[in-house]
Amino acid sequence: MSRINTNIPSLIARANLGRSEADLNVRLERLSTGLRINRGADDPAGLIISERLGSEISGLQQAIRNSERASSVIATAEAALAEVADLLNSIRGLVVEAANTGAISDEEREANQLQINSAIDSITRIASSASFGGLNLLNGSLDYVLSGVSSSAVTTARIFGANFVNRSSISVDVETIASAQTGALFLRGDYAAGPFGNGRLQSSVTLEIAGPLGVQTVSFLSGVTLDRVRDSINTFRDATGVSAALINGDINSGIVFSSVGFGSGDFVSVTRLGSSGEFFETYSFDSDGPVPAAIDIPALIAGGQLTVATRDDGRDVFAIVNGTLATGDGLRLSLPDNGVLSLELLLNSDLATRNGATTSFRITGGGALYQLGGDVSVTQQINISLPSVTASRIGGSLISTLDGPELQFLDSLRSGGQNDLRSLNFTNASTILSAAIDEIALIRGRLGALERNTLDTNVRSIQTAVENLSASRSLIRDADFAAETSELTRAQILSQASTSALQLANQQSQNVLALLGG
Repeated sequence: MSRINTNIPSLIARANLGRSEADLNVRLERLSTGLRINRGADDPAGLIISERLGSEISGLQQAIRNSERASSVIATAEAALAEVADLLNSIRGLVVEAANTGAISDEEREANQLQINSAIDSITRIASSASFGGLNLLNGSLDYVLSGVSSSAVTTARIFGANFVNRSSISVDVETIASAQTGALFLRGDYAAGPFGNGRLQSSVTLEIAGPLGVQTVSFLSGVTLDRVRDSINTFRDATGVSAALINGDINSGIVFSSVGFGSGDFVSVTRLGSSGEFFETYSFDSDGPVPAAIDIPALIAGGQLTVATRDDGRDVFAIVNGTLATGDGLRLSLPDNGVLSLELLLNSDLATRNGATTSFRITGGGALYQLGGDVSVTQQINISLPSVTASRIGGSLISTLDGPELQFLDSLRSGGQNDLRSLNFTNASTILSAAIDEIALIRGRLGALERNTLDTNVRSIQTAVENLSASRSLIRDADFAAETSELTRAQILSQASTSALQLANQQSQNVLALLGG
């Protein structure tokens, strides 16, 4: 049956041609862009996940650049610190040379002092000028800001790292659980029945006094008062690290021999040499608690709190900081990095020698924040301290003075300072220099550990993640050229075949004219 108003074969052929042309256009688009998904209609679910992967890859690539930039900052700071370390070592050599007073003239010592002044000025200049892209690194601008630090409780506070976790400040609460102690041995002074009475040596005696700094031997005649024994022991305190004091300020109460410093690294040893001086007997505390302010040796012996001993070791302070146990070294407390806080505190002896003593302060800001991950979150950030290394801030050491221990810094070695070469306080100068050298070495070590163990490993791990994520995104988003080329050939053949079929369908209607001509 032939009809001319509706050419059904032509419609069918035209519809198939349209589908073939659409498929051909898709193949051409994919081959020209290299992408399997060019619009949402191509693969809605695939588009969503590929866009998410692309966003994650972009963030991780920036994290790599952030880590590399942080490494550059640390390398710049470390190079400046290396120069500071060299200057400190040169100052140390000058101090050691000046201490050779029997072979160096005042003029040479003055020349050494001028070199020390110049080196100290250079250290401060380096600290003030070290920068990266306009960011000052070693002048203290990247150190943490503290508030409420009580000088009667905390001598110095160094914050190495703090994670504010969306907080404007961090409270640091310290409670001692084990008091710091010096090594201490007690000698009684009550000898009423002795030949020379209370407060005196009852016979001649030779003592070996040993401490963390060295050993000295001293002899005393019978009848010498205990205050003279105290004075004699204290004359070589700097050689032994042992000092002596009257118990309760009274020669009749006895003497306490103490290590100058606190902690397990300090000790006191008092040993009687020879056969004379059998009366001489020293005692140590059995109790781990603090030494009482007023001491009654006979009562303490009767109560079993004092036992005969010739040596006693000091004890480190231990404390709880924000609920975490901090380890002690003498009066120093160290809290290792727990992801929130890392610090070192030098406690005042008034606080450190009392069990259960508390103090608190706040970290109100500061530090150097580095974004090391692809997401802006506290788990992918680190916050560290770059402290000031100016001469007025490094080398802080507790130096004994007539008014008691005093915290002194490197600038005290400058001309006119308490420890310049004219003062002849070479031991104090050496102590401060050792502390400064250790401090700079610690900063360099921390920065080196951060660069090696955090930044470098972070870059490598993120690079691996970017490779894997990119491969996953490619599987979803990118076109398979082999498959698309095959599909293109098919689409081309179908398009050509559909065009031919449409032509034939249109020609078929003309066969009706033969019926009219018959």
